[in-house]
Parts: sequence; C-alpha cells; structure tokens
Amino acid sequence: MTATAWEVAVTTTVGDNTPETLAGRLRAHLQALATRRFPITYQQAAKGMFLSPPNTVHQVTEALEQLMAEDAAGDRPFIAAMVISRARGGLPAPGFFDCAARLGRFAGDANCLEAWAFHAVEINAAFAFWGTPSELPQE
Repeated sequence: MTATAWEVAVTTTVGDNTPETLAGRLRAHLQALATRRFPITYQQAAKGMFLSPPNTVHQVTEALEQLMAEDAAGDRPFIAAMVISRARGGLPAPGFFDCAARLGRFAGDANCLEAWAFHAVEINAAFAFWGTPSELPQE
C-alpha cells in the first residue's frame, strides 16, 4: 500500500525539507492520487504536502524535478506530469519540459502542440503505471 503525503509528512520535520525528502513526500501524494486520473495544480501539490510559505511552489518544482530524474533513471513515466499549471490551461509549467529535455525525453517547444502531445502521453502513462483501475460496482 502506498503511504499518503500526510503519513509521510508526520514522520518528517521541517528540517527534513530537502529536495530528496520533499520528492519522496510528493511521490507518495501523487501515487495516492493516481487512481483518480485527474491532474492537480502546483498549489494543490504544495497543500497536499503540507508546505508553508514562503516559496512553496519553488519547493514543489524542485521536488518534481527530482522525481523526473528518478523516473528517467528508472525508465518510468514522469509522475510529475500529474502536476499542472493553472495558468497554462492544463499543461505543466515550462520547467517541466525543460527538465524533460535535459533528461533526453522531450525535444520540442514547451509552448507548441508538441508539448500538448508529449504531456498527454506522459500523464496517461503515469496514470496507467501508478494508478489501478477502480472497480465497477457489482449489480
């Protein structure tokens, strides 16, 4: 069973807010949400990890880049694709695409149709990899 962000958060302290620790908490949070097959915003990710200002979105961004590096190394879909920017109409921030390019997975423009196509593939792969289909009610 996957731990929730709350379960991970209660076992860490504010001093444990290194990018690696935050990445672990964020992965646990995103894995718990993967079955919903619905993205969340950067702000929702910060709230789900119980982060306090200042710089909550920056902390989330650093954790997401750590997750992307881990997923690339493990040849897994980017779980970070589940986090989107409210200002970009359903796409992650440009930094997501920059990081994916540095990791050798994306070679396009973060503001073009290539980004939409890449993100659609990644988010659906992430949902399939970490989420389990919900069971239909028995009749």
